[in-house]
Amino acid sequence: MNISWPDEEPRMQIDLSQLIADMKAAASQALGNDVSVLRGFSERQLQAIAQQADFVASGILSGQISAETRDFFLDSLEDMTLNFVRTLRGLLMVTIEKVWNAMVGVIWQAISKVTQLVLPLPSLG
Repeated sequence: MNISWPDEEPRMQIDLSQLIADMKAAASQALGNDVSVLRGFSERQLQAIAQQADFVASGILSGQISAETRDFFLDSLEDMTLNFVRTLRGLLMVTIEKVWNAMVGVIWQAISKVTQLVLPLPSLG
């Protein structure tokens, strides 16, 4: 049962289709800028790691890397890979925060428009 008050004005509602489209656009824009950076960084780093792995394998096969020094070179390759993954994780966290900020901005703006309230934006974590 819907109760209608005699003096009640029709209330404004959020256009859900528009809100969804705006959220997608905001997320895509935030992602689009960072995807290029992530791709370029990843490609360069993966190329360097692959080349280093090839140098180590070739050195082991040719005898230029001895059994005594093999662990040193393998540890260096392991460190290189770990640094890549840690940096990538940091870049992804920044990207996630950008997407969060973009989407929350759109959602809060839609609510503010309908309610005529100025809502403070929440922060991530």
